[in-house]
Amino acid sequence: MKLIDKMVELTINNIPVTVEKGSTILDAAEKIGVHIPTLCHLNLQEFGVVNKTANCRVCVVENEDTGRLVPSCAQEVHDGMRIQTDSLKAVMGRRTNLELLLSNHPNDCLTCVKNLDCELQTLAHEMNIKEIHYQGEKMSHPVDVTSFGITKDTNKCIMCRRCVTMCSDIQTVGVLGALKRGFDAVVATAFHLDLNQTSCTYCGQCVSVCPTGALAETNDSPKVWRALNNPDKHVIVQVAPAVRAAIGEEFGYEPGTILTGKVVSGLKRLGFDQIFDTNFGADLTIIEEATELVDRIQNNKTLPMLTSCCPAWVQFIEHQFPELLDVPSSCKSPHEMVGILAKTYYAKEKNLDPKDIVMVSIMPCTAKKAEAAREELNKDGISDVDYVLTTRELARMFKEASIDFKKLPEGEFDQLLGESTGAAAIFGTTGGVIEAATRTAYEMITGKELKEVTFEQFRGLEGIREAKVQIGDLELNIGIAHGLGNARKILEDIRDGKSHFHAIEIMACPGGCIGGGGQPYHHGHTDILLKRQQALYDLDKSMPRRKSHENEMVLKLYKDFLEKPGSHIAHELLHTSYSAKERI
Repeated sequence: MKLIDKMVELTINNIPVTVEKGSTILDAAEKIGVHIPTLCHLNLQEFGVVNKTANCRVCVVENEDTGRLVPSCAQEVHDGMRIQTDSLKAVMGRRTNLELLLSNHPNDCLTCVKNLDCELQTLAHEMNIKEIHYQGEKMSHPVDVTSFGITKDTNKCIMCRRCVTMCSDIQTVGVLGALKRGFDAVVATAFHLDLNQTSCTYCGQCVSVCPTGALAETNDSPKVWRALNNPDKHVIVQVAPAVRAAIGEEFGYEPGTILTGKVVSGLKRLGFDQIFDTNFGADLTIIEEATELVDRIQNNKTLPMLTSCCPAWVQFIEHQFPELLDVPSSCKSPHEMVGILAKTYYAKEKNLDPKDIVMVSIMPCTAKKAEAAREELNKDGISDVDYVLTTRELARMFKEASIDFKKLPEGEFDQLLGESTGAAAIFGTTGGVIEAATRTAYEMITGKELKEVTFEQFRGLEGIREAKVQIGDLELNIGIAHGLGNARKILEDIRDGKSHFHAIEIMACPGGCIGGGGQPYHHGHTDILLKRQQALYDLDKSMPRRKSHENEMVLKLYKDFLEKPGSHIAHELLHTSYSAKERI
């Protein structure tokens, strides 16, 4: 077919434009720099999904040939089409549709978690809406706070269905859907069940795309403030690797700016007694995980072994593939390891009562909140981790305390649990955990030094990747998946006996933790994820030690407390178990 047969010519606001056949009016307008407001539209083409359901009708434009208003996000172009985006009819149509949405909205902007981050609020300001002409009954639904990780306020739902796109099409969890019709229409769970009664993984990808406050991370900062103001509590905080590559976006920095030192200084200003590095736990996880992998390979135990650092994907396998629960590594996630060590090893060294220690984790993830509440991560009434704050919550706390983030000095993590290697830094991106594990497994198996520690074959943003590494006589087959839809494909292969991998890394969120549900909103811009990813690789490259088993403080931990990798006490403190859960 000739190229000309694939192109369409039209005019937008009397400006000629040529686009590919199948393009929408919105696509064509963007090509010539014409702004059309959108709300339900979501372009995640890099992950194979574009949400163009035309539910909100905020993007309507006038078709001059018919005189009708059409949704620009969903209406495909054709030859000779004439579109006006700023005609009186188009402008009033958009205003009317937006007012109708606002008429059924709580309008509690000042106290809403999405205040100044809300796309509905932004559009109301952009369209200069100061009065709502449509008054009447409003939705009234209970707010769901049962999941520990995600708060669902259906009263703020505008039926954009972005969350449905993420939950069903990308994550394949299918917990959220459109229910009922007319005034009673709403996006909710089946039978309006609470999230903790469903198969929700709490990954937070629905939160990351919700334009309003209908879905948000559960706010734990008030509990942390209370702990900080309690003189009887020794409050410790730890920071995940992906946080330091993204938090700057909340303060005007370019995506991917590493701000570890400023975060540490800011946490000191907030009043935390000790600031530890989750990367210490990542190095420890790698040593335990690599030990487990080598044991499985050498002793013909269950293969493949799947990484277990991501709690959302662990929740996913418990609900969706309970028959495969012998496949994941039994290792706890890094922040849980740091948590239990703070309340055992550190408490012993500092002569502290574990009951007086409060452990706070700063994570890029909403699922970590739910993970911290799991029964198996609580012993004798003492949780490994007490509270989890997302990157966004920490940024709000800094602002709440009037801390000038950009002027903070460079701080350093406290010991005993503050040292890390480059291998731990790359935990925050897809492929990073398995790359770190391979560096250590190589030297465990061969007894030789690994000269080149960078494995380019593990890197990238493709949803499913395969790689091979020669380790002595063994050709190690590695699988990598990010996004639960891709995880499903790999798990189905394992279930059906089609997997040829020795080890598989799975992360629930697109891009891994850098794209977590608690990170600054990236609005589907893959370039932001790439910048965060590269920042972690650069951090790894700059570190004097790049293999987890070279972390001197971790080695001291084994010598003084854990004895050796895979020991009885290591299993008691650093490993966990999983349980089958009903799929709803």
